[in-house]
Amino acid sequence: MASLNTTRNLAAPDDVYDLLIHAHEGKTTEESHAFNERLILVLMNHVGDRDVIAEALQLAEV
Repeated sequence: MASLNTTRNLAAPDDVYDLLIHAHEGKTTEESHAFNERLILVLMNHVGDRDVIAEALQLAEV
């Protein structure tokens, strides 16, 4: 069973953050929310492990 990796795992986190910010440029608040929802579902599908996703959701609640 996989477990959630909570250690830094991005070689260039600032660059990835910039990608996210730029993806929201020109979008309304509603469009940004819808984009985030789709992005979350795409990434959850990539993870593919219910327990890991449940752990991530619990961690995000904090």
